[in-house]
Formats: sequence, C-alpha cells, structure tokens
Amino acid sequence: MKTIILISCVKDKLPRAAKAKNLFISPIFQKSLAWARQQKPDGIYILSVRYGLIDLQEEVKPYALTINTMSLKERNEWTKKVLGQLAEVADLQNDRFIFLAGTKYREFLLPHLTHYEIPMQGLAINEQLAYLDERLTK
Repeated sequence: MKTIILISCVKDKLPRAAKAKNLFISPIFQKSLAWARQQKPDGIYILSVRYGLIDLQEEVKPYALTINTMSLKERNEWTKKVLGQLAEVADLQNDRFIFLAGTKYREFLLPHLTHYEIPMQGLAINEQLAYLDERLTK
C-alpha cells in the first residue's frame, strides 16, 4: 500500500511559469507541502483546477481559475480527469490517500477511494495554519 498526499492549489501564485512546487506561494500551501514532505509518502501531488493532478516537478503556468466558481458539471468533469490521472500513479482501491484540500476538491473523489484521511477536515484556514505549525519539525 502506497501513501499519496494530495494538496489543493491556491490563489496566490508566481506571475510566471514554474515548477508546481514553487508556483503556489501562499502560506497554507507552503506549510501543507512541508508537512507532506515530513510524512515521507510515496507521492505528493497537487490538485489543480486547471491541470487536474500535477506532479511537484511539473512546469506549469499560473492561472486564475477557482473551484469555487465551477459549476457542478465542470466539477464532475474535473473529478473524472483527476481520477484518470490518479489511476496512472496509484491504486485507487488499495493505496492510502491523505487530503490537504477543501471539500470541493475532494467530495467527488472520495467515493472512488477506499482508504483516505482528511487530517484538517472542518478546520478554518487559520486553524489549518496552526495545525501545520504545531506539527512541522523545527
């Protein structure tokens, strides 16, 4: 069983193309990525509204899309795309997925996954930042 950590994209980005791990510059993303790396998972990926599933090393361009303005149909299409991409790098039924992503990113993915965790479920952004700060190795 592999462990895969999924981090949602964020609004704050560099103004130019960069590796995905560097493109997203908000504190919540940076701390989520640092925590994810500490866990030493088999894979860390970004859930991107524009690109679907992104590898940290993938070169991507900035974009202004947000999942909050997507229609239900668009979110269902995005989910299908992400599930296809996830199936290429993981076993949806046997691997373990840890979500560092909001409800709208994960709600249609979860029914297709057998083993998943949502460590910051129900926490507001400031609570998520505190959660991560408490757990990051100094």
